[in-house]
Amino acid sequence: MAMHNPPHPGEFIREVYLDPNGITGRQLAAKLGVASSTLTRVINGNNGISSEMALRLSKALGRSAESWMIMQNNFDLWHARQRVDLEKVQMVELNLAGQ
Repeated sequence: MAMHNPPHPGEFIREVYLDPNGITGRQLAAKLGVASSTLTRVINGNNGISSEMALRLSKALGRSAESWMIMQNNFDLWHARQRVDLEKVQMVELNLAGQ
């Protein structure tokens, strides 16, 4: 089931982990072993979660790396559906041998 306008992972990090726990982006960046500017771009929604960042977040915050990647994918796919025009895209008829 598709989500309606899923949050960017950075928004999720801010609302679920940083704000309620009084943790700054700079503090989390230090725990993640990344530059604070790198994490700031994620938190502000300017950058997505890479697989490397997903691994770091998984270890630091306890969610699986897969859950971070799924969250990013859901966000990206929802936004792509809003802007991509599929009107001219056509099905390819495939001849599947052996079937």
